[in-house]
Amino acid sequence: RPISKIDVSQAALRFAMPRQYEARDMQFDGKLEGDRLAGTVTGYDRETCVWSARRAPPLKRDRRPRWRKAIELFNGANLDGWQTEGAENHWIVKDGLLVNAKDGANLVTAGKFEDFKLHAEFRYPAGSNSGIYLRGRYEVQIEDDEGKDVNVHTIGGIYGFFAPCVRAAKRPGEWQTFDITLVGRVASVVLNGESIVDRQTIPGITGGALDSDEGSPGPIMIQGDHGRIEFRKVTITPAE
Repeated sequence: RPISKIDVSQAALRFAMPRQYEARDMQFDGKLEGDRLAGTVTGYDRETCVWSARRAPPLKRDRRPRWRKAIELFNGANLDGWQTEGAENHWIVKDGLLVNAKDGANLVTAGKFEDFKLHAEFRYPAGSNSGIYLRGRYEVQIEDDEGKDVNVHTIGGIYGFFAPCVRAAKRPGEWQTFDITLVGRVASVVLNGESIVDRQTIPGITGGALDSDEGSPGPIMIQGDHGRIEFRKVTITPAE
């Protein structure tokens, strides 16, 4: 969200963030304490909330990744290796497909990963919306947005940060493929064989992330709280 002004005085800062889902603007106050910021925010809830922040790690890599053996995250038979997060679970396995029957819980892998290549084959009905969170923190958007100009919320984009360079989506109801590579902060996305995000450095987490501990490995999370979607294959190839 846009912040119009930040007041900084010695080791203290103060700024307001415009409302989106909240009833009023949020007011942040904080101070530098050692190597981190700490303070309070009003407006997010009825009570004053405490927050803390630390500098995001650069996540730079000093060599090319060496890929290990691919792992099938979805076995085609059940939800082994996955757990739900958030609302009521509506994920089932039907006719060999991983199906989100209606809006509900997100689906999260039990395993956590650092650098990897991810392959996913999916389809969605008209008007649906989902996404894949890399390390549970950075969302690659999935949405039926046919006919709209590409932007940072378009299918295949890194949500809120990087728009696809071209539109490569198929129509609702058709099977589509993602091939996503994440090394440190550098992400590439290939949608249906077309490179649409090429080696972009993700600056931070997406809203809805499981956590903000960017220096640690994280799971793959499939968004299930926005709409119906089906997967027939989800494969990850971790780096050594």
